Amino acid sequence: MTHQLSVRVYYEDTDLAGIVYYANYLKFIERGRSEWLRALGIDQVALKQDSGHVFAVRRLEADYLRPARFDDLLMVETALSQVTAARIVVDQTVRRGDAVLFAARVTLACLDGAGRAVRLPAALAAILSHRPDIAEK
Repeated sequence: MTHQLSVRVYYEDTDLAGIVYYANYLKFIERGRSEWLRALGIDQVALKQDSGHVFAVRRLEADYLRPARFDDLLMVETALSQVTAARIVVDQTVRRGDAVLFAARVTLACLDGAGRAVRLPAALAAILSHRPDIAEK
């Protein structure tokens, strides 16, 4: 499953030249991951309240390919690449039409309430492992 989230570039997202400030792509893909999890039926607020589990970015590989500009309508695409006992790896792109502007591979670690790495909760692992697009590694 590839999830898509539409994002409009606002003035606040840009620098003086009207180009999206590089760090704002990270905000765009964070929103994409949150909405991807929501679409899978994963309630992150309930997960934290019930078990103390949260996700933290452990690793990020990013390529800035082309600039986005003020008022562009962008599409943030999120797709599961890999799932392990304690990590989720997603591939994300930000597109304007057919043009890929930004691409990232993001590794998320599952943490407990004390900030220690832990296994994914069983229910979450089951949801992710039954996705046909997972490349188990």
